[in-house]
Amino acid sequence: MGEAEALGATMFERLGGADAIDRLVEAFYHRMDILPEAKGIRAMHGRDLGPVKQVLKRYLSEWTGGPKLYTPEKGHPRLRQRHVRFPIDVAERDAWLLCMRGALEETIEDAAARHEIDESFTKLADWMRNQAENPHDTRGHI
Repeated sequence: MGEAEALGATMFERLGGADAIDRLVEAFYHRMDILPEAKGIRAMHGRDLGPVKQVLKRYLSEWTGGPKLYTPEKGHPRLRQRHVRFPIDVAERDAWLLCMRGALEETIEDAAARHEIDESFTKLADWMRNQAENPHDTRGHI
């Protein structure tokens, strides 16, 4: 157990606070712009990523235990409901995780925190799927 964990630091603090969240989101969307594997998920976004970057920064700040910047503006996250108009299958999940994992590696120094947040992101990304992989997989159906 690291010192930050022992002291009960929030994930927000362990990641490096607001500056780290900003760097993480910028690195994430940069990867989405340049990686061929992310072309499909990039197409789900508007041309200008500025507004969506701000939303993700606010969400991640709150989700990791930092300042509550998302819910006062947007209300309950309702992530699946907000993303239901986008077909999210294994390929989209994997592309999102590829971008996020690269961004984590680039921006977060604390390896334990990086591993823990990656586990959480992996569960979240899988939960966001709304398309079945095959006819016998009903997990993706809403």
